[in-house]
Amino acid sequence: MIAFTRANKYFNDINTELLGLSVDSNSSHLAWVYDIYCRTGIKISFPIIADRNGIISRRYGMISNEVSTTETVRNVYIIDDKQYIRAIFIYPMNIGRFIPEIIRTVKALQMADCTGGATAANWIPNQPIIIPSPKTYSELEKRVEYINKNRNGINWYLSFKEPNKKCIGKAQNKEDEENKKEM
Repeated sequence: MIAFTRANKYFNDINTELLGLSVDSNSSHLAWVYDIYCRTGIKISFPIIADRNGIISRRYGMISNEVSTTETVRNVYIIDDKQYIRAIFIYPMNIGRFIPEIIRTVKALQMADCTGGATAANWIPNQPIIIPSPKTYSELEKRVEYINKNRNGINWYLSFKEPNKKCIGKAQNKEDEENKKEM
C-alpha cells in the first residue's frame, strides 16, 4: 500500500486510478491505514474495498485454494474505462509487486489502443510500435515498399513506426479529456 501510494502520482499522470481490495474488514483497514500513517506519515491515497465474504475476490479468481481459502494472492488487475480486464499480474504471497512494470503495461495498453498497433517484447515508452499486418495482397505490396523505403521492418508481417505524438504521455490524456468535453 505504501509503494502504491508513493507511485499514485505516476498512475494519475497516465489517467489511471488505484483501488485496493482486501478480505479484511473495514475496521481492520482503518486500523492498518492509520498505523501506516502513524509510523511513516504516509496517508494511503486510494480507496480500499472490504470484501469480507470474498465474493469479489473469488469472482475475479484472486483467491488460490492451493495457497489458502481466505488469503488473497497479491493480484493486480488493470481494468479499462469500459470495465474490461486488460491485464492480470499474480504475485505469490512472499513476492512484492513490481510497480514500474505495472505502469509500463498501462502505458503499453494505452499506446496500443491509441495507435491501433502493438508493442514489442521489452517495449518501453517512446519506442516504435508494431504496425498491424496487412489484410490484403495490395496492402502487403505497399507494406514491402514502405519497409524498403524506410528500412523499418523485417518483412511485411513485422514492421515498425514511430507512434503519433498525440499518443505519447500525459498530453494525450489531457487532449482526450478536452476532446470529450468539446463533443
